[in-house]
Amino acid sequence: MSLGDARDTAALRATAHPVRLRIMSLLTGAPMTAAEVARELGLTHANASYHLRNLHSAGMIVVAGEEKIRGGVAKRYRYDHANDRAAETPEQKRALFAALGSELVRRTAAGQFEAKILLGDGEFWIDRERWADLRGRFRELVAELHDAAQPPRSPGTVRTSTTVAMFEMQSGSAGDGGAE
Repeated sequence: MSLGDARDTAALRATAHPVRLRIMSLLTGAPMTAAEVARELGLTHANASYHLRNLHSAGMIVVAGEEKIRGGVAKRYRYDHANDRAAETPEQKRALFAALGSELVRRTAAGQFEAKILLGDGEFWIDRERWADLRGRFRELVAELHDAAQPPRSPGTVRTSTTVAMFEMQSGSAGDGGAE
């Protein structure tokens, strides 16, 4: 196995874990230390550190700085969505989508469904050029959401959930799992 393959496998393992998905979402809004991540997600410091090390070694998060805390040095990590390396092979992508599905189920427990929601779902047959245009626009909107993210509980903010999963499907008949 090459170094690149090992790193890709590490990226898959890193992103396919529900706690690590939550950490990456959290680190979009602000760089945080393991202690801050632990407090925010209700984890032990050791557990948060373990997951941060795995994400960092997989290249999914970066060290944004260090600071001295009580005689030690704490690293601040951040997630850079523009440098997302996750799910490069079809198998990795399937595993990531499954993990995102589980994460969406978890998030619904905190949903405020009396407020307005946006929900869209479907299997569509669409012109290839129009598909590329729409996918690009969604990519830009998701990047804008990441760029607008702020630290948890910042004054004037609202906690939201956004999951976008767009992919081409095999062209088999509906309901057959894609078989030709």
